[in-house]
Parts: sequence; C-alpha cells; structure tokens
Amino acid sequence: MDTAAHHCGSPRFDAGNPLAEANIRRALWLTAAMMVVEIVGGWWFNSMAVLADGWHMSSHVLALGLSAFAYSFARQHAANRRYAFGTWKVEVLGSYTSAIFLLGIAALMVWQSTERLVSPQAIHYDEAIVIAVVGLLVNLVCAWWLRGHHHGHDHGHEHEHEPATPHEHHAQHTDLNVRSAYLHVLADAATSVLAIIALTGGKLWGAAWLDPAMGLAGAVLVAVWAVGLLRDSGRVLLDAEMDSPLVREVRQVIEHGKVPARITDLHVWRVGRARYACVISLKTPSRMDGEYFRRELCVHEELAHVTVEVDHE
Repeated sequence: MDTAAHHCGSPRFDAGNPLAEANIRRALWLTAAMMVVEIVGGWWFNSMAVLADGWHMSSHVLALGLSAFAYSFARQHAANRRYAFGTWKVEVLGSYTSAIFLLGIAALMVWQSTERLVSPQAIHYDEAIVIAVVGLLVNLVCAWWLRGHHHGHDHGHEHEHEPATPHEHHAQHTDLNVRSAYLHVLADAATSVLAIIALTGGKLWGAAWLDPAMGLAGAVLVAVWAVGLLRDSGRVLLDAEMDSPLVREVRQVIEHGKVPARITDLHVWRVGRARYACVISLKTPSRMDGEYFRRELCVHEELAHVTVEVDHE
C-alpha cells in the first residue's frame, strides 16, 4: 500500500476579495446613514413600513460590518499556519451569521407589524413616502456596488463529462460573504418598495392597513432569503459537499480511467470558493502508485489538495 499527497495548486486559498471588501465598506457607511434617517423618520411620521425598513436596515449595517470584518480577518491571517486550508471559511461563517441576523429582523418586523394591525395609528404619508423613496435609492446604489461580486471569479476548466447544472455551477463559484451582503441590500430594497406601495395606497385610498400588511409581506420575503443563505453557508461549514458534481467527476477519473481501479473510500470538502480537498482510498490490480492517480485527478482545477491511498490487489 502506498500513499501520495500533494497540493495541486497553492496550499493557501482565497485570501480575501479586496475589491468586494472596499465596496462593502462603502455600502456600510451609506446604509448606516440611511438607517438613522429611516428609523427617526418612521417614528416621527408614524409609518410602520418606514420604521420596519429602518430597523431592517440596522440589521444590514451589522451584516455589512460583519462581512467587512470577515474579509479583513481572512486577509490578515491568510499566512497563519494554524489554518490548514487558509481562512476562507471565516467569510462563510460571516455569511451564516448574517443570515441569522436576517431571520431576527424578520421576526421583529412581524411583531411590530402585527402590533400596528391591532392598534393602527395615524400616518404622515407624504413625508414617509419621501423617506422610503430615498431609502430605495440608497439600496439600489449599494446593490450596484455589490452586483458583480456575489459570484466568485475562480473558474475552472470545462470538463468533458457530466457538466454541472447552472445551479450547481453557481453554488461552486459563489462568494458567500458578498452574497450575504448583497441579499441584505436586496432585502432592504424590497421592503422599501413594499413601504412605498403601502404608503401610496394608504394616502390615495385610505387603506391604512396596507402599511403593516406590507411589513408582514416584507418579513416573509426576508425570511425566505435568510433560509436559503443559511442552507448554502451551512452545508459548506458542515462539509456537506458529497453531492457536488466534482464527486462524480472524481469517480469518473478513477473508475473509468485507463487503469482499472475501484474506490473504497472517498471524502471531498470545500476549502475555497471553488476549491476542494479530496482524500481517496482505492484498490487496483495494476502496479500504478498513488502519485499516478493523484496526477490524473489534478486535471480538475477545482481540486486544490489531493491525498490518494492505493491498495494493490
């Protein structure tokens, strides 16, 4: 029995995303300023939709700050040898925590909106609409800054067999930290739109119930996005990657290659935005060693670290 282990590329992976980090910091300060305006304005003009949007925006400030911190920490500790595969998962942990913030703010929106449905209060529609429109514009600017960064840029080569579906390809190349910030901005933009609709309807038709109703609708939308982000970041943190298309490709290389071989044990997990580590045990009647099979696997650029254990039958 022999073993071969080697890095197919650099042993340190994805040490931050400088351009995305800079844009997240810009979005952070702009969002913080708008948060103060919406909370004060929503309370002063008695609009639940605007107030809910302001409180929701406060979660964005925390989440954007968390995303910026994750990038900063990952960059500063990129050379720290305590992290066997680099610090990329710090960014994933940031996105997971951000998703929890989203769920919390959705619960707050439900509570406040329900309270206003039970005990409606007079709303200063004109002033509240102006604040909601300004908030929407701020969100659109932030979304524009982040739009090109929530997809990763580590694209591997095209494989000749079993191509990944669009969803699978997106899942492999997503920067989850930027995606969490981007979803926070989109969620706030959506609640701003709902607030504008509610306030306009209340002003034109006297439908004051639209204001808290839209707060509830916004809470549902935010919760749905949060659950999706929790699922995607959680599976990375738990190394639940054995349904990745790369696993099928590894099996294809070993079990349908030029040299007969059979996989007895296989572990694949993500160590970067589109980088994976692989530990594989196999049996073969040939005299080929682990280094041969490792070279065969390293044709897949997604495999950053490969360990192969060979048992000669």
